[in-house]
Amino acid sequence: MKTIKFAVVALALAAIGSSNAAVITFQTGSSGAGPLATALDYSTLVDAAVAGGHSTVLSSYDNVSNNSIFGAGTTNIAFKSTIDFGLSAAGTYSFRAGVDFGRGGAVFLDGQAVALNTNDMWWNYDYNTANGSFQINNQALSAGNHTLTIYGLEGCCDGGQQVQYAAANGSFQSFSANTLAPVPEPETYAMLLGGLALVGGYARRRNNKA
Repeated sequence: MKTIKFAVVALALAAIGSSNAAVITFQTGSSGAGPLATALDYSTLVDAAVAGGHSTVLSSYDNVSNNSIFGAGTTNIAFKSTIDFGLSAAGTYSFRAGVDFGRGGAVFLDGQAVALNTNDMWWNYDYNTANGSFQINNQALSAGNHTLTIYGLEGCCDGGQQVQYAAANGSFQSFSANTLAPVPEPETYAMLLGGLALVGGYARRRNNKA
């Protein structure tokens, strides 16, 4: 019984601790599809393509590619990147993604399409390269949790990619496991308080028996 009580607290603390980092999920699959007409078309096709492909959680979104992360191929790739992050207060944020999407792609913020490019996109490690990147500026975001999702299709040759954010009047920095932590949900705090209450009750019972 003692072990169970302390396990409850440990789980609650783990849940709190897991919120100390933005969660960057990087997925790839295989697709030979050409440029698509709408952002929704990209999300639908890529979601299906990556369902049976590779998936990992990144510590940093800097110089990322299918081959460098998974040791996989460099042609006919479907990319999906999901970045879950949180804001402790409302603010205005901008985002940019340097990509290698030879058949275009799309970006969604909290489930809403905010960018679409059906051209051959290769940023060549320079955000001033024409048609090389997605740039989503001056998004007013509320306090709480948000999700940035990037979809893309690449024919070849799987160049390194990057995703960054900037607060209003701030400089851009790459998303990483140390930035914009998701805000713990109320049930997480409830779990922690419940666990602590169990431990307190157990300690009181032990003292009463002593």
